[in-house]
Amino acid sequence: MAIVSDEQVMKVLWQYNPWWRIPSSIKEESKPHKRLAYYEALQMLMHTTIRRFVVLSGVRRVGKTTILYQIIDELIREGINPKNILYVTFDNPILKLVNVENVLSIYESLYPLEDIRYVFFDEVQYTDDWELWMKVIYDSRKDIRLMATGSASPILEKGSADSGTGRWNILKIPTMSFYEYCRLLALDEPELPEDLRLSELMQMDQPQLGDLMSRFMHLRNHFNRYLTIGGFPELVLSSDDLYAQRMLREDVVDKVIKRDVLSLFNIRSPLLMEKLFLYLCMNSTEIFNATTAAKELENVSVATIDSYIEALEMSNLIYLSKPMNVGSKGALKGKPKIFIADAAIRNAVLMIDDVLSEEKELGAMVETAVYKHIVSFYQGSPAQLGYFRNAKDNQKEVDVVVELPRQKILCEVKYRNHSHIPSSDAIVELCRDEKAKVTHAFLITKQLDDFGITSHETLTPILRVPAIVFLYLLGRAEAKGDKKL
Repeated sequence: MAIVSDEQVMKVLWQYNPWWRIPSSIKEESKPHKRLAYYEALQMLMHTTIRRFVVLSGVRRVGKTTILYQIIDELIREGINPKNILYVTFDNPILKLVNVENVLSIYESLYPLEDIRYVFFDEVQYTDDWELWMKVIYDSRKDIRLMATGSASPILEKGSADSGTGRWNILKIPTMSFYEYCRLLALDEPELPEDLRLSELMQMDQPQLGDLMSRFMHLRNHFNRYLTIGGFPELVLSSDDLYAQRMLREDVVDKVIKRDVLSLFNIRSPLLMEKLFLYLCMNSTEIFNATTAAKELENVSVATIDSYIEALEMSNLIYLSKPMNVGSKGALKGKPKIFIADAAIRNAVLMIDDVLSEEKELGAMVETAVYKHIVSFYQGSPAQLGYFRNAKDNQKEVDVVVELPRQKILCEVKYRNHSHIPSSDAIVELCRDEKAKVTHAFLITKQLDDFGITSHETLTPILRVPAIVFLYLLGRAEAKGDKKL
């Protein structure tokens, strides 16, 4: 006897698909602001000559479900029969007890219609053998176009590698960039040249740069808020920042770490996982040593720490930045730097009263935001991302290194009142090193009047650019589909 009856499943499906009865009801779930991923996902789903399913991957509250609803809204507006559109979330306790085949069979018994069906599976990783069923659907049901979401990307990627090659594409969705944040709040955009890139700032003289920086003055307070609230659409629109941080903390700790991670991975000690994530928040942007962490966290094994780190990375909660060689300088080996997926998650977990007044905390927040923006900007490209630290002098470091076939980009964050760096600084030495072949170098500063080429004599000039400008322009270029720095 089945644990869940067909009638119970039908009731859930009717609940989740109100447009079957009232097509306009989708307007209640759809939001007017559309992220870049919406357009990319819609294009993939509706491509006329290349049929692909689409899987959206990202941390909770990043807007994956909203994108599904927005696409459903667009389909109904384009005249698709609402009954040909199915939305299912496998996060539902009843639907967790049935498989994909059962859900589709019950849906089609309700509406045995012809024409193309549009199927949307939310949190697909919670249903057994999801990748096998998606393979079967792709191969045997040419009348189905399918989009799914999941919060644990490497689980999805493994499924894609095993069954999804040539069948579906994974689209990773990070938290919003600062540019998207400004667009969501409908803030006045700085008047900028249409196709201005960060690399073009190198050719501007001081008066031109000064004029450009002045156009960002009205966004300074919003930039501070972005660092504390982060790029989560629902929280950005909230009028209560303290409550928003509390909701973020509860979502991350209670729903992701205590539930998602535990149910998807072999986590034997939930308390250790919580302690490890707190440890990572406290030491984010620093080089991570698994041996040290194992000793400080209940003296557990290094293997356990490594497996828990992998689970957090798979759950889109952290980024691992690997050490990279640059030029003739020997680099540190083997130890990654840990970045929390969004600076606001770190703030919410640590609950620091006045984070904006602490220089060290601000520096960590901005470095986190810079790394996240760069990861997002280069997604889908052949770029290799990491950091540099001199093996002989561990005080010499470059926060972010981007290596492309024809480019090598260095980014050093100096988010403080005076960004001056000595000639012995790692970024200066690497920009003097012919073997390094650096093409662009940025010193990311705090004040809007802290800009321009540094005074160091280097083969590649080092440009001081305020963080607010750096992140805005990077996010703007990404939104425009321009993948050239």
